[in-house]
Amino acid sequence: MKNYKLIWFGIFCCLQPLILFAQRGETIRKAFLDPKSDQVLVVAHRGNWRSAPENSVAAIDSAIQMGVDIVEIDIHKTKDGQLILMHDDRVDRTTNGKGLIKDYTLAEIKKLKLKDKDGNLTEHIVPTLEEALLAGKGQIMFNLDKAYSVFDEVYAVLEKTGTASLVIMKGGQPVETVKSEFGDYLDKVIYIPVIGLDGKDGEKKVRDYMTQLHPAAFELVYSDSSSPLPRKVKSIILGKSRIWYNTLWASLAGGHEDDQALKDPDGNYGYLIEELGARILQTDRPGFMLDYLRKKGLHD
Repeated sequence: MKNYKLIWFGIFCCLQPLILFAQRGETIRKAFLDPKSDQVLVVAHRGNWRSAPENSVAAIDSAIQMGVDIVEIDIHKTKDGQLILMHDDRVDRTTNGKGLIKDYTLAEIKKLKLKDKDGNLTEHIVPTLEEALLAGKGQIMFNLDKAYSVFDEVYAVLEKTGTASLVIMKGGQPVETVKSEFGDYLDKVIYIPVIGLDGKDGEKKVRDYMTQLHPAAFELVYSDSSSPLPRKVKSIILGKSRIWYNTLWASLAGGHEDDQALKDPDGNYGYLIEELGARILQTDRPGFMLDYLRKKGLHD
């Protein structure tokens, strides 16, 4: 009997990390929905594309292994109506094929090989949305880009894979448009608005969303580093919803972007967090950002 107990104890010890890892997605979702949390969530743009082809299962898996919270992936539809991952509407840049995605069937897409960040061919192939979701199910959240116009079809895949609760949708439409066009899904997936702060109506759009939908987060975009609006909007949102900034390139966050952060992380990532209230950051350098946040006690 004692030997059996030891065996079962050993099995439990081996499985426990796997069980906890599989529950990580729900832990991330809980943090995402907590506007008072100081933890900064990290979004890997197109997965960790520095180690594997962008929008590939391998890029998603790499992001998961390093501890990223959310992966941003791009959706397109093939000639035969299948949903795949690819940013461009053509296959030329990221594969060894030529032409428009809409002119390829899924079977034809699957014959192509993906290129890495340097343009070299790899053995990786283009995943379907279903394959990508299943690869990260339970371990990470997904931000689906370029999916708004085909969301009826996207949602069918979310239901099939059981991943709707871990999906984030974004859009730049006014709140009235979103309620009209996307209303059926607002209680099924997380929807967050993208608000440009360079125009005069940015503050009004934020207030309209806070009043009518109170989203879990706002993605804020501004290019003018002297603008007072990011700080003003912070005072409206912080503690009520999370604030999301993109550090992919300078025009998205007043010049505070990844390449500048390599030289001065406090003056870029730190500025967005401390001065502008960022609690979600989308990056092309997830490894570097995670190291920085962990040193600051802002990420596990």
